[in-house]
This record gives sequence, C-alpha cells and structure tokens, in this order.
Amino acid sequence: MRLSPAFNVIVTHLNPKALAAPACAPARSSCDWLSQEWDAIVVGAGTAGINVADRLCKAGKKTLLLELGGPHLSTFAKGSTLRCPPDVVAAFQGCAIGGTSAINAGLYFQPPASDWDGNRDQGGWRSADVPPATERLLARQPSVTNYSQGGRFYLQSGNEAARKWPVDDAGFVDVEINHELDNRDRVFGRLAYNYIGGERGGSARTYPQTALARKNFHLQTGARVKYINQVGVAASGVVAEVDGVPHTASLAPKGRIILSAGALLSPQILMYSGIGPEEVLQNLEGFFDNPNTYIELSGRTIRSYTYSYADPPPRGRDLSLSSRSGPYAFSSQTAVFFGYVSQGDGSRISVQGTIGSSEFGDYTDNNTITLNVYGTSGLYSSGRVVLSGDNFAPGPGAAGVQPGVAGRGWPHAASIARNSTVEEIYTYITTWSECAVGTVNHWSSSCRIGKYADADTKAIRTENFYVVDASVLLPLSVNPQFGAMVAAEKGAERLLATWD
Repeated sequence: MRLSPAFNVIVTHLNPKALAAPACAPARSSCDWLSQEWDAIVVGAGTAGINVADRLCKAGKKTLLLELGGPHLSTFAKGSTLRCPPDVVAAFQGCAIGGTSAINAGLYFQPPASDWDGNRDQGGWRSADVPPATERLLARQPSVTNYSQGGRFYLQSGNEAARKWPVDDAGFVDVEINHELDNRDRVFGRLAYNYIGGERGGSARTYPQTALARKNFHLQTGARVKYINQVGVAASGVVAEVDGVPHTASLAPKGRIILSAGALLSPQILMYSGIGPEEVLQNLEGFFDNPNTYIELSGRTIRSYTYSYADPPPRGRDLSLSSRSGPYAFSSQTAVFFGYVSQGDGSRISVQGTIGSSEFGDYTDNNTITLNVYGTSGLYSSGRVVLSGDNFAPGPGAAGVQPGVAGRGWPHAASIARNSTVEEIYTYITTWSECAVGTVNHWSSSCRIGKYADADTKAIRTENFYVVDASVLLPLSVNPQFGAMVAAEKGAERLLATWD
C-alpha cells in the first residue's frame, strides 16, 4: 500500500512552543582573546560548534570559540534576542549558545544507515564510519522518548485519535522509534527528544560545561565574524565585530579555522572571505530545507492545549516548576511517523510527519490539533545560498504527489476535505496559505562533503580552513539536529588527525 498523497509534502516549522533555553556562560573580556594566538578558532557556538570546540580543547588545542549571540535565559523572555537579527540572516535561526538547537522543539532522531550511505562522494562518512562518533555523542546527549520526570506522557487525546489513520487504516507499524533505528518506512511511534530531566538538552546543556573548565579554551559571545584573513590559500585569523568595532583574532602556526555557523551563515562567511575556488563559490548549490504542510485535525475526543508563557495555566505551570513534568515538559508534539515514496527512476523520497497537541492558524477550537507533514531527503529540488542587499534568498523546495490512501479513518480534517482528490491535495500543498507555508528551517547541505569540503571537512583547495556543521551533510530523512551533532564529533575526530 502506498503512502497517502498528503505525505508527499514536506517539513514542520521549528516549534515556537519549544522549551526555554538554559542560562549560558557570560561573555568574557575581549582583551584576552585578541592578544593571543590560537590553535583553533571555531566560528559559531551552535549545534555543532560547541561540540567541536570541546573536543579540540580536550585534545590539547588552544581553542577560541566565537559566538554572535550572548547569554540568555529564555526564548520567551521580553526583549529576547535568541534569534538571529534580520541583518545577519533572513531566516529563522538561533544566534545564541546552542544555536538553533537552543530554540527549536528538541526532536532528536538518530539518522538511519541509509542517510550516511546516500552520497557516493562521502568517503569516510558512511554508515560504517560513524558509529564511534555516534556513541560518543549519545554518551553526552542521550535520545529519550520518556521526557518528563514523572514518567507520564501528556496531551495524548490527539495522538490516540490520529493513530487510527496510519496504524489501523494505512498499515503502519507502531514501534519504539529508538529501537528501530534503520526502519524509517511506514512506522509510527513516540517522538525522540534531546531532553534531560524534563528540561531542554542539546549542545548548550552538555558540551560547554567541560570546555569552560579548561584553561586552553575561551568562549567569546557577542562577536560577529565578518570574514577570514588569509595569505594565499592559508587562513591567518578572523575579523570579528564586537559592539560594532572590528577586531582580529589570530591563528598560531599550523592553526585551523573551523566554520560552524550553520548552513546559512557558514557559506555567508565563506563568500565574504572569498575562500575557495571561484567556480565553487559561485555555485554553492544543493542547499536544502524541508518543505512542509500543516493539516488541521478535529474530532470529538480530541482536546487541544494552548501554551501560554506570559500567563500559563496554573496546573501546567506548577507541574513544570515543581517536578519538571506536565505539558510544559515537552514541546507539544506527541507522535511521529516515517515513510518513503518511491519514484519512477528508482529513487525514493523520505517523509516525516508529527502530530501536535495544539491548534494552528484559523483553526482554534478546542477539538483541533495540527498534523505536520514534510519531506526530508531524496527530493529533486534544492536551493542555492546567495548574498544580496537583504542577505539570503534561499530557494524553495518542491513537493511531488502520487496517488495513494486518501486519508481513510482520519479524525475530521478541518483544513482540507477528507475525500480530496490527488489534484486537490496537490493544489493544497503547492498554494501558499497558513497551512502550506513551505519551509521548516532545517537548513543543510550548502557545503557538502565531496562538493565543497573533503572528507576531513577541509574546504577544497585551501590549507587550513574547515566547515563542520549541517552544511557538510546530505539532507537527512529525520530532523537534522542529531546528524549535525554526529558531524561535529566525526569532524573533530578527522580534523585532529590532520594535525602534525
């Protein structure tokens, strides 16, 4: 049985209801880091950058970590600046300790082996090569499905009602997602999160603590790296603005620059610096985001939940504060499903869907929840990172449609008719609306291995310039956070092996 036509869409927005980010290390004095030379300068203290910096300084490398964002307490705090300002990047991206993993929903799925084996140019990064890096990551940041301290699952009415569609009617198998790592075809289960003790985990919660305790490590917040200084094909340091004033941080002999600013900002710095072969700089193609569609589901047994951080419901507030449990112990989604859509040329498109516990847009009654459906890997379309007066103009993804199960056994679909034809579904997902927003901000692949960087993550035809973040990965069939953190572990491992 084929997937429903509605599955051939692509990708859920980073949930604005994501949990608050933990407090981060304060900025240090700018005079110290400017007067020294560094073995490694890591640009970006995000999902990958913190991890890379921690591993490098643990290996004895004198490491400087530069981050545009600063210390923050919560993404919901008044005047919070956890997101990157529009003059930095015209997209939803975290500029904070932890990067976007500090403000997203915290979904944390281990990529299947097929994700690593899909790039024939990706020698040294195949599924047989990454288990040690994956094991190191899981030792620092486990993947959990049981998110609350009390061991309970909350807001389950929508999950129970919607489960009947994929499992009972469409033949999906209900599995323990973390026990079926290589099975991403026609499976349904509870989501995997990066939470620790009922609170957000991720890079900001795990790797900085050990790095900050070392004397050969320095974290400088509020530093916007503009470009890389270079002599020929060798980088000598970076120019970073602090409070609007440019400063130069210098490399020691045999030093390395590592860009870990994300799939949008790493290419931006690259292009501003003019580093790399001209033909590559002019064609940073393959840039990818997961296009998505929302479907609003309504049913008599469904009870939606409205999150409020300014005035939270007393019971939810008290459960969260007293025992790190209740609805505020997770980011609203209650279930996930995965599948593949086979194409005529033998390839296949990966599809992921999540079932939320809240309404969306104009569909606000108490019996409505949101189903997000998005394509992840295998799509024919990708975009290109470009510079413009408005910063980036990322290219859109595209969705394909095939006939299949047309939603039998759903709760009532409020935003699209339950008996819609394939043509009507195609129109629904390709016509802009609140529900068919088309992007989820899961950026990747702009500097992928084999195209811009070699297997050691070194930029092609450069001497000491590396990229280690989601930029180097092919589009994954799951949310990219886990893969980006594996890339950090693997990239640091390979980078350290290049030092004399």
